Amino acid sequence: MKVFCARLFILMIGLILFAFGIVIAINANIGYAPWEVFHVGLANTVGLSIGVITIIVGLVLGVIVTIMGEKLGFGTILNMVLIGVFIDVIFLTEIIPIADNTIIGILMLIIGMFLISIGSYFYIKSAFGAGPRDNLMVVLVRKTKLPAGVCRVIIEIVVTVAGWFLGGMVGLGTVIFAIGIGFCIQLTFRVFRFDVTAVKHETLTDTYKALRKK
Repeated sequence: MKVFCARLFILMIGLILFAFGIVIAINANIGYAPWEVFHVGLANTVGLSIGVITIIVGLVLGVIVTIMGEKLGFGTILNMVLIGVFIDVIFLTEIIPIADNTIIGILMLIIGMFLISIGSYFYIKSAFGAGPRDNLMVVLVRKTKLPAGVCRVIIEIVVTVAGWFLGGMVGLGTVIFAIGIGFCIQLTFRVFRFDVTAVKHETLTDTYKALRKK
């Protein structure tokens, strides 16, 4: 049970860091990050909050990666729900300032990208099942044999185009994020000597069986 709680703590740290990274990137105010271009565009289209849309998109991606062979885990479910909740809560608290010039905006965006990368490391490392967006990245890595950073860039470009058509804001920050997130992830994983494909994630069934034994 101690090991389970420690892993759960690592997972929660990852989700919180990821949510903060997203909000900081949005408040950089120089163009939304690719997934947020899509989320905001969709949110404006259907009239829901960014957090709620994030949850809905996560659920849809969960179905897609399951079809592609990835199994959902306890962490996957928490990722689908809690990141969206954390995003809305952080926005409501207004603790992250909005950048009022390009230089500060770029610095905030860089900080946001590294927080997202570190958050990804923590919740993937917990092995409760990667989040739906990272599961999509893992699927592409395994199918194409390309580096994780390259696969992430491909995904970011696709969702940026889709979000732009939905009316999401595209700007300098979008370009920086689309190009830079792959580098940030690869650098973060390299610093932590982390091989994303070596992690054996627990499925929901595995976690349930392990808890019953305890």
